[in-house]
Amino acid sequence: MKFEVAMPEEGHSLPYVANLSILFKEVPLLERAAAAREAGFTDVEYWWPFDTAVPARDEVDAFVRSLDGVRLRGLNFYAGDMAAGERGLVSWIGREAEFADGLVVALGIAERTGCRSFNALYGNRLDGEDPAKQDELARVHLATAAEAAAKIGAQLVLEPLSGADRYPLKTAADAVAVLDDLGRDNVRLLADLYHLAVNGDDLDALATTYIARIGHVQIADAPGRHQPGTGSLDLDGHLARLQNAGYDGFVGIEYVPEPDTLTSLNWLPIIRRGRA
Repeated sequence: MKFEVAMPEEGHSLPYVANLSILFKEVPLLERAAAAREAGFTDVEYWWPFDTAVPARDEVDAFVRSLDGVRLRGLNFYAGDMAAGERGLVSWIGREAEFADGLVVALGIAERTGCRSFNALYGNRLDGEDPAKQDELARVHLATAAEAAAKIGAQLVLEPLSGADRYPLKTAADAVAVLDDLGRDNVRLLADLYHLAVNGDDLDALATTYIARIGHVQIADAPGRHQPGTGSLDLDGHLARLQNAGYDGFVGIEYVPEPDTLTSLNWLPIIRRGRA
């Protein structure tokens, strides 16, 4: 496989993790970890990699086997039908059993893979339901999941989203308000620079105001949600400021690649795709 030569990055030295629910979609999901490994990545993350909250045992086994040679760093909890616009079950009244079942499956995968970070998508506002009651359910679910995650040394992250009008967490302040209310040390902010920028949030405030609350960072350029350099965000500058302020975690590569994944990765030297 031939790669174009890219100049070394300047500004930050944070490690990258490839999100394989959005990258390497040229191949089936169970082949993406191998494709990422061949492209130089050592660490990967996924949205929920199954169609239901409780996949068959052989589906889970096949997923875990597919990770051979890479480390699973992050996993979304089951979030419902994402293609239909659903964005999580944390606050969804009436689907408590699905959330509980999905949590058990996620924790089982974590025990087998070493994954220690879970993205708990909050869920959309529902017609006919009191938002306060949804928030109350969210607190219960998050507390339950945080307690279970703490037993294996794992964290939960809450993510503000763009492009989902019914989703109530749109800014860093929205998510941090939930964190403050919950009061759990292992529930933190997922700072996706693309979503926050599209929603008009202040990206500089991540390093000056919210640095102590951040558990994970993801990137895509805006507008467009494609690879760095296709939009107007100073992603390298923002990441450098986060690192200088104390963030030392992974940066999830979560963009829609153009025209294909390997070509879209020309901005990132192969030497920066792996971590010893």
